[in-house]
Amino acid sequence: MKRFWKYAFPGLFGLLIYITIRILNDTVSHFRVWRRAWIITGIELVFVVAAGYLTMYAFEKLFQRFDKRLQHNIDFKTVLQELLWVVLITELINNAIVTPMVALTDDGLSWGDFATINIIPLLFCLVYYTVVRSNKLLQAYVNNKLLLEKMTNDHLQTELKFLKAQYHPHFLFNALNTVYFQMDDNVAEAKKSIEKFSELLRYQLYDQQQTVPVSQELHYLQNFIELQKVRSSNKLQLQVHFDSSLNDEQVYPLLFLPLVENAFKYVGGDYHISIEARRENDILCFAVENSVPTALGYQQAKAPSRNGIGLENLKRRLELLYPAKHTFTAEKKGNTYFAAIQIQLV
Repeated sequence: MKRFWKYAFPGLFGLLIYITIRILNDTVSHFRVWRRAWIITGIELVFVVAAGYLTMYAFEKLFQRFDKRLQHNIDFKTVLQELLWVVLITELINNAIVTPMVALTDDGLSWGDFATINIIPLLFCLVYYTVVRSNKLLQAYVNNKLLLEKMTNDHLQTELKFLKAQYHPHFLFNALNTVYFQMDDNVAEAKKSIEKFSELLRYQLYDQQQTVPVSQELHYLQNFIELQKVRSSNKLQLQVHFDSSLNDEQVYPLLFLPLVENAFKYVGGDYHISIEARRENDILCFAVENSVPTALGYQQAKAPSRNGIGLENLKRRLELLYPAKHTFTAEKKGNTYFAAIQIQLV
């Protein structure tokens, strides 16, 4: 089949154009081509077949050149340039080969002949271009879309890894401080804290699948809370409620940690912290509320949002992981600071 398209089709393409032009002209002029000398018809056939082969060869080279460009980008400008080259090649070849041939045969070249020679082959070439290149252009468009999506996805994955990695130094700093102060007072408790710390670190380093069961994430938070309680004031009033119905629902890890971390960091006033996770239909609700010092409540409440490793980081991760499937709230209510995440599970 490839041999047909390469060796036979260009000649047949030229003959088809020739037959179409002869039918149009001869019908109008009542000319009978079979009544003239066959040698003239033979010369015309040679010229039109040669024009067909030359046109197809030029198109092949043109398409190969544009195929390289289509691998990187496809847009209206590229397609328009290719189409203009098709028009230019068609007109150049026809006026270089067919027009002189017509001028030297029969009754010479008239304006009607000139218009026919330029319009009919161009129409055929445009139809050929549409049939041959439509599939290639569509494929190039799809490939470029896929490449763009892959590049975007790779960029987002890199950004997510960077954002997630930013939690680790902050977490390490707080945990090591806790153990450091325990070493002077109670070595046994320091050892327990190190065990908790190693379990938390193991989760961050080794259990970072793309998503995890929410029960696993809540267990991680429970360990984190236990570690934070050690370094907290004795005045701390802590309420933690994790809905027992939350088990195998899949969530992305380490999304709730910044809220809990900030609550322990900025708690003040009557030292009250409330942490809750529950499910409402297909919505996972996670909320943290902590009291803040009365005099400095506003400043303390605003401080987390200024922390590039805190809430702004969390907002960006939510936008990347749950686009249009989450809500995030962070606001000061009287002498308390309230932050909540709602995630659509389905």
